[in-house]
Amino acid sequence: MNARRGLVVVVVALVAIFAWLLWPRPDAGVQAITLSRPRADLPALRSTRPVAPADQAPPEPRSELADQLNSPTGNIQSDLRVVQNLIDAYRSNFRENPIGTNAEITAALSGKNRLHLALLPRDHPAINMKGELCDRWGRPFFFHQLSGTRMGIRSSGSDRTMWTADDAVLDP
Repeated sequence: MNARRGLVVVVVALVAIFAWLLWPRPDAGVQAITLSRPRADLPALRSTRPVAPADQAPPEPRSELADQLNSPTGNIQSDLRVVQNLIDAYRSNFRENPIGTNAEITAALSGKNRLHLALLPRDHPAINMKGELCDRWGRPFFFHQLSGTRMGIRSSGSDRTMWTADDAVLDP
């Protein structure tokens, strides 16, 4: 009988503690302040930031690393270096290369990563409709994972055919 009574006391105590933990309590450190009318002795607050129209989203923060990609003043070698710089910047933040297909790597560089870090704008002209990062001739780059910290990048070149003599390759 004493064991049963002890068990009942323990169960009731546990239920009471559980109820106390889950019971909603007002925050003691937060006080609501309401002003029934504006005070004449306080200046009106105005924002110094421009406000975007309601139908327009504010611009996303962006990196300037990709600005020179496929630039008319550059060449394929400079484009490969820009892509390598994007991958290096990704690696410096995540301690590894982005992995997967061209579209998956492009998505990771464009902010689809655990930090939502966009090194490449999603609307960059070098990204095709399939979400792939393309060279100056509109052909997707080929990414070859050499190790966790090294990635080879290949462009099909001006003939737009991969694995021919005019391919441009950057193996770090």
